[in-house]
Amino acid sequence: QVQLVESGGGLVQPGGSLRLSCAASGSISRMNAMGWYRQGTGKQRELVAIIGSGGSINYADSVKGRFTISSDNAKNTVYLQMNSLKPEDTAVYYCKAFYMGRSSWGQGSQVTVSS
Repeated sequence: QVQLVESGGGLVQPGGSLRLSCAASGSISRMNAMGWYRQGTGKQRELVAIIGSGGSINYADSVKGRFTISSDNAKNTVYLQMNSLKPEDTAVYYCKAFYMGRSSWGQGSQVTVSS
């Protein structure tokens, strides 16, 4: 079972930036994909961004042009750079790894966008 630990969340004003990190216990180069999801209060969990093993990347329409997913195989870490944050981006952000027909979730990191 791959363990994932997120960090980097917090409180930020609208228009601000945050970078989330997801550190994996195993080699992320062996994962089929790594993704970031979020769940706002009273809302369903939704995909934010995902990066495949071949480097393909997809974003939710709501974050295109503002968020960037990237990975550092040497550090077994995936990042989510979030710019131009909006109040509607407030949510708990989760990292998810896909591997060998299985998946693992991180514990989540709270992001609050408020003035």
